[in-house]
Parts: sequence; C-alpha cells; structure tokens
Amino acid sequence: MGPAELVQAAAMARRFYLEGKSKIQIAEEFGVSRFKVARVLETALERDLVRIEIRVPSELDAERSDALRARYGLRHAVVVESPADAPPAFGGQTPPEDAADPENLGEVAADLLGELVTEGDVLGLAWGRSTIHMAAALHRLPPCTVVQLTGVYDAGTADRGSVEAVRRAADVSGGEAHPIYAPMLLPDSATAEALRRQTGIARAFEYFDKVTVACVSIGSWEPGVSTVYDMLSEQEREHYASLGAAAEMSAHLFDAEGRRIGRDLGERCITVEADRLRRIPEVVAIAGGRRKAAAIGAVLRSGLVTSLVTDTAAADHLLLETGPGPRPALDRADPDGA
Repeated sequence: MGPAELVQAAAMARRFYLEGKSKIQIAEEFGVSRFKVARVLETALERDLVRIEIRVPSELDAERSDALRARYGLRHAVVVESPADAPPAFGGQTPPEDAADPENLGEVAADLLGELVTEGDVLGLAWGRSTIHMAAALHRLPPCTVVQLTGVYDAGTADRGSVEAVRRAADVSGGEAHPIYAPMLLPDSATAEALRRQTGIARAFEYFDKVTVACVSIGSWEPGVSTVYDMLSEQEREHYASLGAAAEMSAHLFDAEGRRIGRDLGERCITVEADRLRRIPEVVAIAGGRRKAAAIGAVLRSGLVTSLVTDTAAADHLLLETGPGPRPALDRADPDGA
C-alpha cells in the first residue's frame, strides 16, 4: 500500500472500529462504494495496520470459559485462575494443586449475580462455603427478595453461615430476607416434616416456586468437601457410597453419571426439592479445585445447573472428560426469550 492508500485505510479503520460508523456511512464520506470500504478494512487487517485485541481481567480465562460453556451446554461459564496457577504470596507457598480459592470464586460469582439478577427477582441461596463467600463479596444487586434454600450445617453457627449470607444479600439489594433457622439434616423424616410446618420455615418454602435465580455449591463425596458427608454416621456414609455417591448439592446426592441417588436422605433434609430446583430459570453453581472436578461434572450431568463459576484446575478436568451428558441450559426457557 502506498502512502495515500495507507492514510485512507487508517482513516476508514478509525471511523469503523473506533467511531462505530457503518461501511455505508464511510463510503459516503470518502466517495467510494461500500464494497471498496470492506476491501480496505480487510486489507488493513491483513497488513497489520489494524490489530484487534480482546482483553479480559487477568484472573479470568476467556478461552476455557467459552469451551466449558459449549461443552456442557451452559448458559454461562466463568473460569478463574486456580491458586496453583497464581504466583505465591510474598513469603508464602503455592497452594496445593487440588485446592480452590473460595474467596476468588465468591468475588467473581458476586459480579455474575450482579449481571443476572434483575429488579423484582427472587434470589435463592443454598448453604455452602462458596455461596457464603459470594454473599460477603456482594456490592451491587437490584432490588429483589432473597430466600434461603437449605437448612444450615450447624444451627449454632447460623449467624455466620447461610443465614448471614441471606441477610447480606438482602441488605445489598434492599429487599426482603427469608432465612431458615433449622439444621439441614434431621434424625428422621418425621422431625424434618414437623420443622417444615413451622411458620418461618414454611414461609421460606412458599418462595421456592418463585425463585428466578439460585446460587448453589457442590461437594464431592469425601470428608471436608461435602457437607452432607460430614453430617452422616460412618454406616450411612458407607451405605450411600455403595449406591455410587460421587457428588452432593443442596443435600441431594448424585452418582458419577449425574443420576440422583439416596432419595430417602432428602426426606430428612430441610432443602429445596430437586424438581423445584430444576424449574428455576437460572441455577448458578460455584465450585472449583481439582479435588471437586469429578463432582462438578456429575452435577452438571444432572441437568440441574445452568451456569457455573469454577477455576482452571477443575475446568481442565471437565474439558478432558468424555461424554459430558445432558445440556441443561437448553432444557430451560430463556428468560430473555432467546
């Protein structure tokens, strides 16, 4: 390209890429056809006169996010940098490869909820360390009602767990809060049913069918990584392990293929039913770390989750899995009508 052509190409590129003018408008300004404009813009790219750079914050992995969304048919997938991929803190050590950073996941999930929740929505929060970190990181949320979807891991720590998460989200949004002051797991189904009839808990349950956006955590079937596992006796753990338990979400158990197992356990739990969870338009799961990767895959195959916030360690495992299973986001109506 000669100097005149270079100057013209630069001017056209500026109009198109920086000023947002259409090819027709540019053609009229320069007295050429829109086909000439198209050729000049194409040549500008080929000759490196124009460089298009797509930049996202360094902690987000756009390529893995898009690949994960496509592979599992998710509506949204956001992959953040794993602790093992990040440089160690000053004077510290690199975290274990199978560890997740719940605070980082929570912050990103909080930003995602700020995008997904609209005024008048009903936001449901299930118990989980990830959802608690997410609520703590919330800084903006449209006016909405916030309801607790599960009982608490330990009634003695309710104010420092999911109850506080519900209150925090409601404070940020300026909406109503409907917490549940009850354990997640009860000794038997009769006790659980009696608690469900108590006024405060029953009021929260009335909102379950109105939830439009839910936030849940995922645990793998092992100590310290599954709330339900830690609450059961050794005999009960062995029983559900014999049924193939591989993952847990909101007190629901799944095998490696995403099939629900141990339905009798649900009768003893204060939690949103799986069928109700499936009817919620947007269910965002927050979970990461290589240790949880297989469990995340199992829950994704269940079809109960539409969006995922995870990290690179878990994403790499999920992208290498064969046969991802059902595509949950395609089974729900798009709230925007798309």
